[in-house]
Formats: sequence, structure tokens, C-alpha cells
Amino acid sequence: MKKYLPLIILAILSILPLIGLSSYAMHILILVIMWAAIGMAWNLLGGYCGQVSFGHAAYFGVGAYTSGILYYKLGISPWWGMPLSIVVVSLFSLVLGFIVLRLRGPFFALATLAMGEVMRVTTENIGWLTGGTLGILIQKRTWVSKFGYYYIILLVAAGTFFLIKKLIESKLGYYFVAIREDQDAAESLGINTTLYKTIALCLSGALTGIAGAFYTNYMGYIDPHVVFALHDISIVTIMIVMVGGVATYWGPLVGAIIMVFLAELIRTIPGLGAAHQTLFGILLIVIIIFLPNGIVGDFAKIKKIFKQEAPRNELN
Repeated sequence: MKKYLPLIILAILSILPLIGLSSYAMHILILVIMWAAIGMAWNLLGGYCGQVSFGHAAYFGVGAYTSGILYYKLGISPWWGMPLSIVVVSLFSLVLGFIVLRLRGPFFALATLAMGEVMRVTTENIGWLTGGTLGILIQKRTWVSKFGYYYIILLVAAGTFFLIKKLIESKLGYYFVAIREDQDAAESLGINTTLYKTIALCLSGALTGIAGAFYTNYMGYIDPHVVFALHDISIVTIMIVMVGGVATYWGPLVGAIIMVFLAELIRTIPGLGAAHQTLFGILLIVIIIFLPNGIVGDFAKIKKIFKQEAPRNELN
């Protein structure tokens, strides 16, 4: 059963739009799946390879602007930005990796955070290419209905899941985990840590960039403050993985479901709409204290708690 669980979940997600969901419900599902894909991409670098990045907004934004610039400057369909973003963001990640992978721990995290902000400011100041602070508007939308967008992002997320699963279960995955556990020990065993960290960074960046290119096509508008946002992209990505479970296959999906639905719930409560980041922070603190490995990582602990509670209720 466990072996076929990914296919069962994929089948369920494929059928969901056919039961007559509203446009709003479809929008929420698209956001959940998109964020799950971004979380999986971050998890490859931060969870399995141990390189905690605070700058994934940079990859997301570069992917988004790859699609946007194709339309804005060349008049080409922005959908071509999705395959092109693989090349563009991989090259960007390679250059970025040359700079930041010389650093470790908090220094690496701060360097990636700075790169996200550098890209935002740069994009604002090269208006001749990016539209500057006005952003880029996609005037000709492909579909009015959300069905097409749903199945495209579902395909992206499924591809990301199976690719990462295959990588982690291969020799490459063992190298990533060895680097995460002890980089010096990995180097002493002959593992080229710089090479494999670069591979993890480029893969993680490219997968995030594809999601960014999809975002441009789906939302129809981007600007530097949206796609390079530290709090709304980079931090939320980390929170999704932390809540769901770091270095787990299903953690990003579980985290995305919780975070997206919680964000929508908070926005419906009068007076709390602007406080959702604060509430997210409180949730993260609670998760770190009681479930340090996330919901999926500590699922056995959660089951144990409920099993202990059940006999007590019976005695009462």
C-alpha cells in the first residue's frame, strides 16, 4: 500500500476538479500544489543536503521574469518560459553557487537572503527589461477556467516529487545526506562536497524557477515586490517545510495544505488579515517546540499521543 501511495494521491488530485468545485476552491488547490512543489524544491537543498537557504525567492523571481520578459519584450507566449526557466535559473544558480557555497551555516543562509534582495532591487532598476516597479502584465490569458492551470501545476508537482524521490534513493541522495550530517567527514571519505552542493543548488533552483514561471502565467501579473518577496516567498517556503516535515517526501505537501488554508482562514476573520505573518510565526514556534521534525517527521509521536489519550477516555 505504501509503495502505491504516491500514485493513489496523484489519482485523487487528478479527479478532484471533476467533482464540480467552485473557482475559489480550484484557486486554493492550485496554490496548495504550487507551494508544495516549491517546498519540495527547497527540501532537496535545505532538508536533504543541509544547505538552509533564505533566498529561494531569487529563483522563483528569476523563473517568473523569464516568462514575463518573453512576453513583454519578445511577444512570445509566456508558457515557453517554463521550459526556458530550467536553463536560465540553472545558470543563475550556478553563478550564485560559485559565490555562496564557499560559506557554511548561518553565513550561507545570510548570503542567500541577501541575493534575493539584490535581485529585487536589480529588477526594479532595469525597467527597460523588466518594467521596473510597474511590473509586467500578461494581457492575453490562455484560459478563463482554472482547469488547465490546475493540471499543469499538478504535472509540475508530480514530476518534482518523483524526481526528488528518485534522486534521494540514488547514490546522489546518499552524498547529499552525508554532506548534511558532517561535511568534513564527507570530504574525508572522498566526496566532492562542492560539486554535490552545487548540483543540489541548481536542481532546487531550477525546480523553484519552474513554479515561478507558472505563477506568471497563472496570475497574469508580476512585479519585483511580489516575486522576490522575502517574507511571502522565501520565509513562507521554509515554514511550509518546517511545519510539514524537513527531509520527508510528504512534508511539503502537508505543510502547504496547512499554511495555505490557514492563510485563507485568517484573511476571512475581520481585523486579523494583516496579522497572518505573526500567527504564522507563532505556529512555527509551537511546531519547533513540540514537533521539531514537523508533522510528517513526528507522525509516530502524534499517533502515540492519541493512543495514550484513547484509553484515558475509555476509563472516564
